[in-house]
Amino acid sequence: QVQLVESGGGLVQAGGSLRLSCVVSGRTGSSFAMAWFRQAPGKEREFVAAISWIGGSTDYADSVKDRFTISRDNAKNTMYLQMNSLKPEDTAVYSCAARAGSFLYHTAHTWGPWGQGTQVTVSS
Repeated sequence: QVQLVESGGGLVQAGGSLRLSCVVSGRTGSSFAMAWFRQAPGKEREFVAAISWIGGSTDYADSVKDRFTISRDNAKNTMYLQMNSLKPEDTAVYSCAARAGSFLYHTAHTWGPWGQGTQVTVSS
C-alpha cells in the first residue's frame, strides 16, 4: 500500500520557478518508478516526467525537458519537480504517481497509485 502527497504548487509569474514535492509512504517494493503528470481544465492528464527510484534514470516530455528537472531523495522518500522558466501553458493540476517496474511509460492509466494533486498557476 503506497500513499503519495504533493505540495509546492502556487501562483507564479511567467518566467518564474516553483518546486513541487511528493512524499511517498508505505511499501513500494524493490523496483518501482515515480512520475509527474498534469491536467489542465478540459484536457486529458498529460505526462510530464518520470524517474527510476533506485537508479535515478529520468524521462521527460518534450514540452518540459529544457525547463523542468525531476529528482528524488531516497532517504527522505521524496520526489521533486523543479520547474523553471514557467509559461502560462504550464498552468494545471500537477499530480505525482507511482508504479511497479519501469519508468518508461507515458500513459496515465498505466500508473498508480496517485497523489491528490497540487495547483500550479502561471500568470502572464
